[in-house]
Formats: sequence, structure tokens, C-alpha cells
Amino acid sequence: MRNRPGLLRLLLVLMVMSLIAAACGSDSDDDSGGSSDSTKAGSTDSTDDGSGDSTDDSTASGDTIKVGVLHSLSGTMSISEVAVKDAELLAIDEINAAGGVLGKQLEPVVEDGASDWPTFAEKAEKLLTVDKVPVVFGGWTSASRKAMLPVFEGLNGLLYYPVQYEGLEASPNIFYTGATTNQQIIPALDYIKEQGMTDVYLVGSDYVFPRTANKIIKAYAEANGLNIAGEEYLPLGETNVSTVVSKVLDAEPDIVFNTLNGDTNVAFFKELAAKGNTPEKIQTISVSVAEEEIGGIGVDNIEGHLTAWDYYQTTDTPENADFVAAFKEAYGEDRKTDDPIEAGYVAVHLWAAAVEQAGSTDVDAVRARRPRV
Repeated sequence: MRNRPGLLRLLLVLMVMSLIAAACGSDSDDDSGGSSDSTKAGSTDSTDDGSGDSTDDSTASGDTIKVGVLHSLSGTMSISEVAVKDAELLAIDEINAAGGVLGKQLEPVVEDGASDWPTFAEKAEKLLTVDKVPVVFGGWTSASRKAMLPVFEGLNGLLYYPVQYEGLEASPNIFYTGATTNQQIIPALDYIKEQGMTDVYLVGSDYVFPRTANKIIKAYAEANGLNIAGEEYLPLGETNVSTVVSKVLDAEPDIVFNTLNGDTNVAFFKELAAKGNTPEKIQTISVSVAEEEIGGIGVDNIEGHLTAWDYYQTTDTPENADFVAAFKEAYGEDRKTDDPIEAGYVAVHLWAAAVEQAGSTDVDAVRARRPRV
């Protein structure tokens, strides 16, 4: 919750602990489902022909090591993912300035998933087989991750995924550096219960994370005496939210548990405010709205509402003070950090530390390492 110390995690410790979640096996739940970006010096979009297993250490030949950065730089999810890409490029710049990895400079190959799940799979395959990167940092929605999972498993690639997810999946080819539901959803529900909010309305985007999160919320509600006043889903990217907002206001719940993603959140909070709602009337708690999205939503439209994350820009540690200062120096004082931004940034440093310990970019060798930072 906003400013609730119990939910904040130390910047780097959380990410190290999250690495343990990368275990053998996978869950292939069904899910619904570009162009390149070269915004930082040294990033490339390779068009070389060729194929091969991404564990081939020839990726580290010459003076550089190519690494993949794959996020939605266009479409509904770009409101969230562009900043994560920026954080990963910042980490790459820092590593290069400190001498690189294995004495070589990292060369980011940036791709646009375009808020489209098949495009994420296509770009992931291109990064592994054409650019032959030993690692990709990317994704946001569980739909994008699930689209990429068979690509990374089939080619034995390595994906660092920086966003909260619904659990129920563990792949040896994915490091999940975001929170699972017991680290984000359950503490949020505990807070709701503590505050005496018993009538809960569920609003989410129509894909795997919101639907699975809401199954968990409904089970929690049944066990803890909460009432689910309603449940509505909107297609990802939908901005026609008037009907759903009207249903929420008519139901008069104590709180809306919001699992909307992307710029649908902008429309949702603006519509709530336009129809006269305030947090004092109907509160909301969001798990995919962070500091980065508030600029698009508008402070006046979301002030007083709640969010639940494992990191905030205001996290009070020396490491975070350094990170926030570096991010603002690179991208401007008006820029904000948030949970997925932090997770994406730390993931790059974790991978680099594992490569140094392994003495190789080989996927199997890197996966076996649990670097201390």
C-alpha cells in the first residue's frame, strides 16, 4: 500500500530472493494474445542471417556481448514498458562504464513487442537465433511472458521477467524478478480487511494475470468474510470504460480491487473522477499502477487512492537513493522509478554478476549461479 512500510522490500535483496523462483517445470495456461528501438548509444537492431542455440558462447566473441531488451515500445502497454526499457539500458551503461562483463562491453539489441503477444514470441526468437543473444530482459503482461516461454525453453534461452505475476508457472529458462500474489495481492487484501472494507468490486483486464489474481481474491474473500460485489473485465487497451464505471458506482462497494493494465487505467480513473467519485466514496486499490503511470492518469484523478507494490521510489535505503539519482540524471528530474523499473534494472546487474561468477555467458552455467550483490 502507498507508504505502508510492511510492503516495501530492500532494493537488491528482493531481487536475489526472487531468483529462487526460477525452477524446473512450466505451466502452459492458455492466454490471449514490431519494430526495433535504438534509443541508447550502442544499441543495435541486428539483421544478420543465421540460427543456433543461444547458449553458444560465440555471442561473446570480439569486444562486445549482445543482450536483448524486449518491451512494448508502442501500443497500450508502452505507458508502462518504455520506462522499464530505459532502466535496463541504464544498467547496461553502468556495467559498461565499470569495465563491462568478462572484459567485454554489453551491446543492447532493443526490440518492440508492440503490446502484441505473437510479436513478443517472434521478436524473442529473432533475438535468440539471429542476434544470438545469451539473455533477454523483457515483457510485462503474463500474456507476453507465456507467448515467449516456449521460445525460450525450445531454444534454451534466458529471459529475465521484471513484473509481478500470478504464479502457477516455473520455467528453468525464466527468472521471475517481480512479486507473486502472496507478496502483493495477499498483503493488499490483508490491509483491506484491517481497514474494515468488506464489500469488494473486481475490475481487471481480460487476460491471465487479472483472472488468476481474482480467483485468489475470491478464495481469500470466502475465507475472510469479504463480499465480492461484482466482477468485470475489459479487453487490454480498451478505453470505453463508461459502462463498467457505472456498474461500479451503482454497486457502491467499499473498494475496487483494480487489476487493469496499460492505458485502460488512464480512462478508468478519469471516468471515475468525471462521474463524481472520490476515494472517500469508493476507494480503489491497484496492483499495476505505479509512479510511472500517474503522469498519464493525472494526479488529480488518482490522489487518495491506494496501490500495492514491493518497491516505491520513496524506499529508504542508500542503494535506492543511488538508483533514483542515477535514473533521474540519465532521463530527467521529472522521471520516476517504480517497482517494474527497479526490477528490470536489478535484473541486468544480477545477470552480469552471474556471468562473471560463471566465467561464461552460457545459459546453463549462468542459471546455476546465485550471485550475491
